[in-house]
Amino acid sequence: MPKTKLQEVVYGLLMTFFMVLAMEFYNTGLRMQGLTNAGMLEAVKEMALIFPVCFVMGFFFVDRFAPKIAYRMFTPGKDKPIFVTLARASVTVVFMCPIMSLWATILFKRPGSEFFPVWLQTFVCNFPMAYFWQIFFCGPLVRWLFRLLFCRKSGVSPKKVSQEGLRQEHHISV
Repeated sequence: MPKTKLQEVVYGLLMTFFMVLAMEFYNTGLRMQGLTNAGMLEAVKEMALIFPVCFVMGFFFVDRFAPKIAYRMFTPGKDKPIFVTLARASVTVVFMCPIMSLWATILFKRPGSEFFPVWLQTFVCNFPMAYFWQIFFCGPLVRWLFRLLFCRKSGVSPKKVSQEGLRQEHHISV
């Protein structure tokens, strides 16, 4: 989807924002045995710390090799676009979830001598949420917002872009 460096940055920022927001709400809810208004405020405050970490990890590291791995399974332009999209999203989550669980363990959990078990539990709890949020909610939302934002700027009608849908899509990041 993104065709320029600016578009890649905007796409990455949108994806990072919605992934981090959801994961912070999720983890705060787990930690507090339920999400409350106060918990949501705490999660938003934590976002200030974890958002830049997530963006840097995704944009500068994972996005450099995840497409190469995904495109070994499915080839853009050759295979069905939905398979390309799902492969790209899946590979990204497979790498981003343990990395971000590691950072969350370091920044928020203070595990002491129990570092590995705390990180492992964090990763195992986060993976299903991160994967399903990315596939069913965040990915489609960000792609829609991105098309809406850049269609208006390019003069292409959003309806035409919606009809093109996943046909041209080949870039997803968490």
